[in-house]
Amino acid sequence: MPSSAQPLAKLGFLTIGLFDEQDPARGHESTLEVIELGERLGFDSAWVRHRHLQYGISSPVAVLAAASQRTSRIELGTAVIPLGWENPLRLAEDLATVDVLSGGRLNPGVSVGPPMHYDQVKDVLYPDTADTEDFSHARVRRLLDHVRGERATGFRGAEGFEVFSDRVQPHSPGLGGRMWYGGASLRSARWAGENGMNFLTSSVVKAEGPPAGTEHEAGVVHDFAAIQLSHIQAFRAHHPDGARARVSQGLVVVPTDSASPGQRAKYEEFARARLPRTATPQGPAGLLFAPDLVGTSAQIAEQLHAHAAFQEIDEVAFALPFTFEHDDYVQILTDIATRLGPALGWRPKS
Repeated sequence: MPSSAQPLAKLGFLTIGLFDEQDPARGHESTLEVIELGERLGFDSAWVRHRHLQYGISSPVAVLAAASQRTSRIELGTAVIPLGWENPLRLAEDLATVDVLSGGRLNPGVSVGPPMHYDQVKDVLYPDTADTEDFSHARVRRLLDHVRGERATGFRGAEGFEVFSDRVQPHSPGLGGRMWYGGASLRSARWAGENGMNFLTSSVVKAEGPPAGTEHEAGVVHDFAAIQLSHIQAFRAHHPDGARARVSQGLVVVPTDSASPGQRAKYEEFARARLPRTATPQGPAGLLFAPDLVGTSAQIAEQLHAHAAFQEIDEVAFALPFTFEHDDYVQILTDIATRLGPALGWRPKS
């Protein structure tokens, strides 16, 4: 079992890929340049978020297809594709195609649940089936079956000059073992483990009850690290690989070693503005956010080594803040690869 005394094995990063409505090409190009930089710096993986009807990447599979042709080694992931917007069979075809094009480097991360603002989008997204769509884990199960090569139809063979397969094509044999589930609850963690997926845990968890010994006079103190640790343990307890099952942690981490004074001030204000949401669970779902880690690589490494959930994993995909500039991302990624990663025992890949 990984511990804080053991080296970090895999270092990745996550970007949302924001763009200007009047110049979307520039934003997408910036994302691709950041991924190329990640490969040059030796990162193990680069991940992109998924946003619909917003000014962020709406088609991560297409972006990663482009990235696959501009890189040769770095793994490419999605964190995450919300399956409520997708047809599992069609998505399986797209994922397998990009995996083939990338030489087996794709790491698709997915989640389930109704699309965000479903009442506003359901009539255009599912005009005939909005009230009958299944947004449960069964939707992930359908995707997994297609990706893993299960039969999709009852027919295969020739029809005239055309030849048909009874499973999704192309089939990429290793892709099924690189499917990730993005979960923030114990239920999701258990399900991901039971279905043999890898587990993505981020800077958001569901506060489903206080860990033992975390009450004080004013009420319940919710410990993010303890809750996240419980999810990791539940996932591995239900996974066939047990303690070897893959988990990646995605905290927001901003090293300032080579930052300019202006960048440091901006980063510190970013974290300060977001800090109040970390004090108590937010919204009807009771979501608890982790504090952003801003400081020198030595300071961040010390905080991570003391983090109960970090002590249980040996893979990370540190999330880049959403609203920074391209030059900020270059500085942050360079510091992560050259200073923070080595402080965590990681070594860059060549």
